[in-house]
Amino acid sequence: MANLPGQPIQPYSVSASGQVLFTDGTNNDITPNQRICEAYGYTYDSTSGTCVAYSVNVDLPVKYRKSRNFIRGGNSVSSRTEDSIIIGQENTTNINRNSLVVGNSHTLESQNNNVSVVGGGSANVSRQGEVAIGGGNPGITDRGTTLTADRQMSLIQLSGITIDNTATKLTAQGDGSGYINVRNNSILGYEIYLTRFELGGTSGTAGNYSFREIKGAVQIDNSYNMAFVIGFTRNIAKIGVNGTFTMVDSSATGDDGIDYKSITVEVTDRNNVNNLWTASVYLHEVVSTAIEF
Repeated sequence: MANLPGQPIQPYSVSASGQVLFTDGTNNDITPNQRICEAYGYTYDSTSGTCVAYSVNVDLPVKYRKSRNFIRGGNSVSSRTEDSIIIGQENTTNINRNSLVVGNSHTLESQNNNVSVVGGGSANVSRQGEVAIGGGNPGITDRGTTLTADRQMSLIQLSGITIDNTATKLTAQGDGSGYINVRNNSILGYEIYLTRFELGGTSGTAGNYSFREIKGAVQIDNSYNMAFVIGFTRNIAKIGVNGTFTMVDSSATGDDGIDYKSITVEVTDRNNVNNLWTASVYLHEVVSTAIEF
């Protein structure tokens, strides 16, 4: 744009935020005063002291993200929930994506993706890839007694690879970091079906496998101390050896300094043998909301 008569500078560029910068022919990115800004037909923002061509609606990215969700019912859906289906009442989402929520009063904890809550009520989803069924509102009264515990059933898929005899913790969806988060004052019954698939290695035989089952429970007290009880183990099928596996405490301090309490399946096999491990973990969870132990 050419200089207007009597104006020493002229518009040079408009930023993505709408701010107009001027030039004197040598110096660019000059911020004009109100008189010069308005002389060229722009708006002067006295709060920021800038000349603007248009205002940017900062809510548009949020609205765009929300438009990728399918929502029915009265739910609390975070603006940072993406590509999800939420149907029901009083469900709450946080920083989540690729999730399915059907029912009422379910909660998706932040940073847990690819999860599903199908029916029931009051499930708390805090694990990557979790499929959960809630056991109902813990605050209701049944036959004169008020229920004081969260109850739910979940399915989680764990996987991992070993190349030697190092004890290795399996992770959710094989992501290398996701374990089974636990809550204090809870009883967590588990049923695990584990497949070991031998890929080879100098001491391995490609195609050998083992398929095993273990059932047990862990009690997590108010201080997150864990007491594991193994109630049942079974070798279902194999070619070659079994390898070993069990449920263990996998609690660790994250990069944010928070101590995350969790459990997972730990596996071991022979040195110089390459194995692919996958575990289907069924959880039966009861969390006390009224008493501590």
